Amino acid sequence: MTAFPLPSSRSAVFAIAVASLWAASAHAQQNTAIAGPPAPVAPAVITRTTSGQATVRAIKLTAPLTVDGVLDEAIYTKEAAFGGLIQVAPDAGAPATERSDLWITYDDRNIYLSCRCYETAPPAEWIVNELRRDTGGLRNNEHIGVLFDTFYDRRSGFAFYTNPLGARADYSIVDEGASNTDWNPVWTSKTGRFDGGWTVEMAIPFKSLRYRAGPDQMWGMQIRRSVRHKNEWDYLTPVPRILAGPQALNRVSAGGTLVGLDLPETGKNIEVKPYAVARTTTDRVRTPQVTNSVGSEIGGDIKYAVTPNLTADLTVNTDFAQVEADEQQVNLTRFSLFFPEKRDFFLEGRGIFDFARGGNGAFGGSGGADTPQLFYTRRIGLDNGGVVPINVGGRLTGKLGKFAVGLMNIGTSGDAAFKAEPTNFTVVRVKRDVLQRSSIGAMVTNRSVGASGVGSNAVYGLDGAFLLSQALTAGAYWAQSQTTGITGDDQSYQGRLDYSVDNFGAKAEFLAVGRNFDPQVGFRRRSDINRSFGEVRFSPRPANQAVVRKFTATASGEYVENGRGTVETRVWRGHFDTEFANSDVVGIDVTRNYEFLRVPFTPSGAPKAIAAGGYGFSDVALSYAFGAQRRASGTIRVQGGQFYDGTIRSITIGPGNSFSTARIAILQRLALEPTYSVTRIERPTSSFTTQLARARVDYGFSPLMFASGLVQYNSADRAFSTNLRFRWEYAPGSELFLVYTDERDVREDRYATPTTVRGLKNRAVVVKISRLFRY
Repeated sequence: MTAFPLPSSRSAVFAIAVASLWAASAHAQQNTAIAGPPAPVAPAVITRTTSGQATVRAIKLTAPLTVDGVLDEAIYTKEAAFGGLIQVAPDAGAPATERSDLWITYDDRNIYLSCRCYETAPPAEWIVNELRRDTGGLRNNEHIGVLFDTFYDRRSGFAFYTNPLGARADYSIVDEGASNTDWNPVWTSKTGRFDGGWTVEMAIPFKSLRYRAGPDQMWGMQIRRSVRHKNEWDYLTPVPRILAGPQALNRVSAGGTLVGLDLPETGKNIEVKPYAVARTTTDRVRTPQVTNSVGSEIGGDIKYAVTPNLTADLTVNTDFAQVEADEQQVNLTRFSLFFPEKRDFFLEGRGIFDFARGGNGAFGGSGGADTPQLFYTRRIGLDNGGVVPINVGGRLTGKLGKFAVGLMNIGTSGDAAFKAEPTNFTVVRVKRDVLQRSSIGAMVTNRSVGASGVGSNAVYGLDGAFLLSQALTAGAYWAQSQTTGITGDDQSYQGRLDYSVDNFGAKAEFLAVGRNFDPQVGFRRRSDINRSFGEVRFSPRPANQAVVRKFTATASGEYVENGRGTVETRVWRGHFDTEFANSDVVGIDVTRNYEFLRVPFTPSGAPKAIAAGGYGFSDVALSYAFGAQRRASGTIRVQGGQFYDGTIRSITIGPGNSFSTARIAILQRLALEPTYSVTRIERPTSSFTTQLARARVDYGFSPLMFASGLVQYNSADRAFSTNLRFRWEYAPGSELFLVYTDERDVREDRYATPTTVRGLKNRAVVVKISRLFRY
């Protein structure tokens, strides 16, 4: 069966434009029908229900605030502040230990958050060491933040937060799924100090948000304050204790209500962002080689708000020169490695394109690695280890009533050096809200030229995520691929249940991936499997205990058969950890594995392959994670035991997982993020050692300017790479980048092959400048 035909880049972009115009027309006709629900009688400043839910009145200004962090305008004495934040950690439900005086104000251009954050501790004890924008480390500083649910749907929102230095972070949330930290709106914040704390003023332009215009509008709202030197997290309204920490801000449905909003018309809301790039490039890997080639190019992006909640994007001659290099990995498994997306265009609005992964958590957890992704954006513009130019692309994302819509069409020009053919990529995603916090959806993906360079490939699927109660979620999906010349056994499906409260939890899952299921615009780690997984958790919080905050014990089992009924993987795992009041965590993992190898495989760095057959082996790992708020944080992990037909010993110093970093705050503006891992594997026929070293250094000149360096060494590939970047936001949304990158092969002669490129493999120096125009 062949893939069904989908349009070329030019015609598909045109189709997206037509769809945008249709949506704008439909919105105009329905505008009165979708007005927000009638606002309740406005409270004096704040009212609370008996359960702690807050309703806050926004204050309409007659003149804009002067955003300087001083809080000396008359409004701060004329209008009473609100506060009364509630702890989620360490003492869930108790009043915050530090006072916060808050105001939400607005005019016809901006909405403002102002706060006087009282602190009984002297500034020397505060944890304040971040200036970079959107860095994860900012969550581990003292900070104040707000999330606005601008359509009051209790599902999605926009979050902004800042620390006492004025560093800024922002992200968007779709259906309470993973946060999109690469959403970068224009906004500003200024901070100050007073005797007894610090102050902040944030100004968020309405042009940076999507909302319904008109009088008496209501938004959802949540406020988070971190008193990090106490490891304390405070919120405006109560949140589930299992979310103790920064992640509770993403539970949009738990937020309060903001009333009294007379919101201006959204206007055209068009953004045009052209760019210019100059570069010099050396590439000794491609054929023919390139040496000190000088070039330049121009391109740009256009963003148009079709309706208040539907956005069209157009990108021409797209360039990603400013993107940080991938972090290297050592692969000791027989499966492909997964690398996260870092390119801005593909990161914006990504939550809508999540299939069987976003939403209320129905698809999270340990089974995620084997669950195929129907849409993996790194399939576009990256091929066979090289960058393939993107000529033009269009995207339409947002909501129409209860429907979330995502359309994308990208055309690449191909590159003979990487054996990449000119290809058109199309993705269509539709999802409908059902019940309170549930959804059902469909997705179609297509690439006009298959990954092999012959024929084409398409995938279509259905998924659903359901909130059965506040603690019980369920999820399911079904998908089928169509690849030229391949028929049969081309489906994948999954069902999952997840029960989770603070002290207990349980998961059950079944996943099937057919032998010929091949999402070529997505990512597939394994095929021809039927996987069953179960896990139980017990996580008590000891009472009257000043040292220990929480114990967590989990036990899980995984069982994987291939299509012929042969057991390929069986894993029994036990885990126990103790979280201390200072946020340090000590843990132990015990694992019993069975792996059946259909064919021999060679781990990265190994001189000889492991023979086909069945292997049973066990290992133990001990870890200690230093709290992220510490001046020096990170995880030390030691592992020892069996590895197939041999033994393994390893030690890793670095991040504890993909959501954390190891970090040393050298100065208030200078930080080092180190990672070092060494693994020794001894087998009857051979032994080898792998090393992975990585260091990221960041220096913040101001909240709008920083420099960073990423240096890496991977002994398995004998690769040494350097990536240096300077970024300056010289005007709101307008940036200047200076980038230097190189990669070298440092292997000794005895490891070289006739095709090995010794020494310098590639190098580039890039200058890129962009300018944002808003209409």
